[in-house]
Amino acid sequence: MSTTVTSHRTRPPAQPPTLRARRLPKYAAPAIAAAALLVAAAFVYGTDTGGPVLVVVLGALLYLAGLFAAANRVEGRRSARNRTWSALIHSAFVLAVLPLASVVWTLVSKGAERLDADFFLTSMNNIGARDPNGGAYHAIVGTLQQVGIAALITVPLGILCAIYIVEYGRGRFALTIRFFVDVMTGIPSIVAGLFVLAFWVLIVSPWFNDGRPSFSGFAAALALSVLMLPTVVRSTEEMLRLVPAPLREGAYALGVPKWKTILRVVLPTALPGIVTGVMLAIARAAGETAPVLLVAGGGAAINFNPFENNQSSLALFVYQQAGDASRYAPARAWTAALTLVALVLILTVAAKLLARRNRLGR
Repeated sequence: MSTTVTSHRTRPPAQPPTLRARRLPKYAAPAIAAAALLVAAAFVYGTDTGGPVLVVVLGALLYLAGLFAAANRVEGRRSARNRTWSALIHSAFVLAVLPLASVVWTLVSKGAERLDADFFLTSMNNIGARDPNGGAYHAIVGTLQQVGIAALITVPLGILCAIYIVEYGRGRFALTIRFFVDVMTGIPSIVAGLFVLAFWVLIVSPWFNDGRPSFSGFAAALALSVLMLPTVVRSTEEMLRLVPAPLREGAYALGVPKWKTILRVVLPTALPGIVTGVMLAIARAAGETAPVLLVAGGGAAINFNPFENNQSSLALFVYQQAGDASRYAPARAWTAALTLVALVLILTVAAKLLARRNRLGR
């Protein structure tokens, strides 16, 4: 009796299942971008149909198409669509940042020429067209005084108005206030300047100036406050509405009066957003030219009194120097513009730090 021995092939062990899908390597996206730019540059400059802007635009389109094709082949259609939309979002971010970076670079590169002590410590008084000296000290003083007075007038009024609309306002009167605030938001600056010119300069100021109308920095501050008020009201209103209702209800449940709840709970909670709105209003006011030109008149000399005589501002100084025929005027204009942007930046950072300190210290 013979036994038959059956031999079975040895099967390899089964591979454990994996959840990892195939993905493009990390260098794929930069390589596709570089190739797209090279192809776009070769086409544009080879056919002489455009310049660097067309190269970037055509390269971006080729990059999106190439990225979709590569991802669709390796990762699948769903992942390809995700990569394409992510690239579109990143491209939109770059397009939004590029103008800002261009403005900053232009201001710094052209405004650095007159960043000296003479520019910040002297005025344009007795400065001729052939004199390379002269500075914006009088304009810096005017901007600080006018914007400061406008903020002192506008910030309390705007915050109180927003508190009334959100916490107390009911019915037709609150709707009317909100409607007029919306209308004031779109008022051109020249209209605000004309209003203050007709009311304050031509009617009120003669009472204090022996019957003669008088320009002043205070009149410019009034015009700037008209422009700042709707921005402060609307931004504060939106921030107050974002405060959770349970915070108010918890304070009311503990017997805290409504005015104290608003003062101790609602306003501190909304403070960072309120500060942001106020700084946006201040930035707009600091960059206005037409109201200052109409009601303050401008001037080349230093004037520390905002209630008498003409007064200049940085925005008006930039406007005047940009239109001056002197060869030295453009440098002054660029440096004044850089100074204005730096001043607004410093005020914004200081206000943000102060609001953060108050919020963390409670």
